[in-house]
Amino acid sequence: MTTCIESSGGGESPVRESTLECRDEKMPSEQDIYEEHVLDHYEDPYHRGPFDEATHAHEADNPLCGDEIHIDLKLNSDGKVAEAWFDGEGCVISQASASMLIETIEGKTLEELQQFSAQDMLALFGPKLTPNRQKCCLLSWRVLQSAIHSPIDPNEDDVDGPSFSGPSLGEES
Repeated sequence: MTTCIESSGGGESPVRESTLECRDEKMPSEQDIYEEHVLDHYEDPYHRGPFDEATHAHEADNPLCGDEIHIDLKLNSDGKVAEAWFDGEGCVISQASASMLIETIEGKTLEELQQFSAQDMLALFGPKLTPNRQKCCLLSWRVLQSAIHSPIDPNEDDVDGPSFSGPSLGEES
């Protein structure tokens, strides 16, 4: 929707000029994006940090801006989310939307998570976003959709990081 306001030029001339000032109401202002509930989730996020009891996990980033999100899920035997945690770095939108998502999905079934769409995520966030900012908001949703298909192997111990086979530097000489 476009709103136009007619403004009259002043001055001493008997001919009055008028112009239309138009603005597109679909484009959010910075103030709209950073509504109070968005800032609340950014400043005091829900379940942010590492989670050692995860049964499913995934992480990804947005290469355009550098936002990063990691999601850990603990699914119970009924296939419901018993607990959900996230961690990451990035802009207010990416981190606040991750907090909102994590708070929303606890207690949901896998089927409910799969049915939760990108449009649902944007509606959960609230303020309308430009396409580039939508990518920030949808990062946690994309990570969640991958996490539900990424079980953690409890027998895999990756404490020492990746291991590479081959000779060590001392063995090469």
